[in-house]
Amino acid sequence: MKPLQRSSLRGLRTFCAAARYESFRLAAEELFITSSAVSHQIKSLEQELGILLFERGTRDLKLTSAGRSLYEDIDPLIEQLEASLAKYRETGQRKSVRLSVQPFFASEFFVPRLSEFTAEHPDIDIQVGTSDEAEEKHPADADLSVRLFRSPPGGMRSDLLFPLRMVPAGSPDFAKAVKLKNKKIVSDFPVIVHESRPKAWTNWSRSSGIGLPETSKTMRLDSMIAVVRAVEQGLGAALVPVPLADLWFKQGSIQRLFEHELIAEVSYYLVSREDRSGDETVEILRNWILQNFADPR
Repeated sequence: MKPLQRSSLRGLRTFCAAARYESFRLAAEELFITSSAVSHQIKSLEQELGILLFERGTRDLKLTSAGRSLYEDIDPLIEQLEASLAKYRETGQRKSVRLSVQPFFASEFFVPRLSEFTAEHPDIDIQVGTSDEAEEKHPADADLSVRLFRSPPGGMRSDLLFPLRMVPAGSPDFAKAVKLKNKKIVSDFPVIVHESRPKAWTNWSRSSGIGLPETSKTMRLDSMIAVVRAVEQGLGAALVPVPLADLWFKQGSIQRLFEHELIAEVSYYLVSREDRSGDETVEILRNWILQNFADPR
């Protein structure tokens, strides 16, 4: 086997993420890089080691026996290295916490109040990473993350913030045009759908008892920020999360169309690995988030 080059450390870290999920796409989301970058690093590592690490199918990705053996040997070492680097960072004059949140949660809910935290803790730097890979996963390079989970994730420390609640919203002009007859919408009612929740409108209609027009036009968007912008422009009605969208409601640029809220099967959790629980800086930010964003109900 050829001696490892200095560039291999990054490749090994990328390999461990790809091996964990057996997916270049999920590894890319965890590491905040592109899928092509993951593929390139894995290919370079394979060439460097002279072995095939993955079997690449048209729709799936599987570890080879050599790849699985390498993963089992390397992954504990990578985690140990991350822990050692974290301890080194703690010895610096300034403390730092890496927080990963979804873009809409960050822009509409977290960042508007971030100045309160920095005023209370001027010696702590917060590195906020945003990505829309939303659910059921805590990024490996984050100290804390806010993610949607169906239940508390195993092997992690997690604190419930609040369930995902969604309410129909439209622009003020759109809201004026909505007509209801015998608990069925009879006016023109184009709907905007977030691609991660394709059945949300159907579930809302079922739980509210309000029927949707059978011929409604549908617009599909892949980010909640784009969804709310489309609602604001009067392009249709959308189910938007509360309290995340409260600033938009208070500004009056969008309005509730109905009071009934859809309670989704997922909730926002504040998550970290167990080995980060003893970090004083992480705990300071965790407690502040719980005090300011967790639903007391």
